[in-house]
Amino acid sequence: SAPGRFADYFVICGLDTETGLEPDELSGENFEQTPLRRTFKSKVLARYPENVEWNPFDQDAVGMLCMPKGLAFKTQADSREPQFHSFIITREDGSRTFGFSLTFFEEVTSKQICSAMQTLYHMHNAEYDILHTPPTNDKESCSSAGDCNGTSVSKLQRFNSYDISRDTLYVSKCICLITPMSFMKACKKVLEQLHQAVTSPQPPPLPLESYIYNILYEVPLPPAGRSLKFSGVYGPIICQRPSTSELPLFDFPVKEVFELLGVENVVQLFTCALLEFQILLYSQ
Repeated sequence: SAPGRFADYFVICGLDTETGLEPDELSGENFEQTPLRRTFKSKVLARYPENVEWNPFDQDAVGMLCMPKGLAFKTQADSREPQFHSFIITREDGSRTFGFSLTFFEEVTSKQICSAMQTLYHMHNAEYDILHTPPTNDKESCSSAGDCNGTSVSKLQRFNSYDISRDTLYVSKCICLITPMSFMKACKKVLEQLHQAVTSPQPPPLPLESYIYNILYEVPLPPAGRSLKFSGVYGPIICQRPSTSELPLFDFPVKEVFELLGVENVVQLFTCALLEFQILLYSQ
């Protein structure tokens, strides 16, 4: 039986420099996109602990749900704000485990990966140039841009948005907590503080490993109807578990539902739920 820990796993997902840039088949073919707009396959790079008896680790499911859009690449010109999301894994017996993921961008230090991205851009630009360069006997097209060479060069520059000698390449990476209960706010704070410690020029008060060990092995699940306060990297973290006589735990801000769907859609959804209609939400 489960020992009642707050979290079962700490997971890191991202770019495997050994396998390199693999297209993400689950996202469909997107070779017409520029390389920086394509999605690449992410991997589970590490997990702690390796496995727990009461919650077997599903590497494929966790890897896909941690980074559902695969790896994303950006340069210094793009916005690189961290993004947080949650997910649920439902097993065949109906039991659930919850995941909370913080995705951020870090600089690519592998020269092989940077060179591979540059090569992809050269190939993409060459293919675009061949497909869109006007015929040599098309005098109107040539004269409009001065010459045919000028047209192809301008289009080449337009799509050459990564230059290994000029740009800094960044890739998405993810840290995740797998938990037996849906303490969304607490998990978000834990992950944000860990990320802050990694990116801060000043080292945290204790080694990062000690905070991860604490959340995995020393912080218990709060008893029903009780609150729990434990230490994060930079401050206390509090979570509360409903008693058996209260509504089940729902630690998600209802405000976000209204922001994403609007008041009219929320009222319509609530009406459909009361009337026991089938509801399907489709999202990009």
